[in-house]
Amino acid sequence: MTVVAILLLAILALVIAQRQFLSFRSQAPSDYTGTGPAFNIKENLNGEILSEGLIYGPIGKMSNSFVARMVGEWEGNTGTLAEYFTYSNGKQMTRKWYLTLGTGNTFTATADDIVGEGKGTISGSTVKLTYRIILPEDAGGYTLDVTDWMYLAENGVIMNRSEMRKFGIKVAELVATMRPAPEVNAAYVSGSNGFDSATETRTLQ
Repeated sequence: MTVVAILLLAILALVIAQRQFLSFRSQAPSDYTGTGPAFNIKENLNGEILSEGLIYGPIGKMSNSFVARMVGEWEGNTGTLAEYFTYSNGKQMTRKWYLTLGTGNTFTATADDIVGEGKGTISGSTVKLTYRIILPEDAGGYTLDVTDWMYLAENGVIMNRSEMRKFGIKVAELVATMRPAPEVNAAYVSGSNGFDSATETRTLQ
């Protein structure tokens, strides 16, 4: 084996190690044990939430952006999170999460475009959620593996970062903010933060 081949193998090993141990994927809920403010999913994902986000393609270039209005509702240990999105390409989409708290700091999450159940863990100021999502047909209809992290800041804002992978290869990344609406009336202004008054009469998907 030549020196060049050995160097190439060493570089490849370093790249693999970096992606596995020094990247977004290397995080674990235990890394955030005891951090604050404590993420209380029944409080922080409740009521009116406004969001803005960016979506990046596989090479790191922004491919789309969105504004959204979300509505969280809880009854006991089960809740829903309705989402109304408006994307920069003009597309509008609605979807609805169904959340169920489990034992310890775990929960499950389902939606119409999710395969089976998403598995969530609450730890300190963070939430980790993993799931498989089926993209709409106009986006290819692929099934992607998603790792979703939410980080709660002192002012109540949630920073959301997600990676979407196919066969282990990152194909998209999402970065978004989520914050409580300052007042109910502001969240209902048609055309702002993804809210369209007509969506209230349409079935959530």
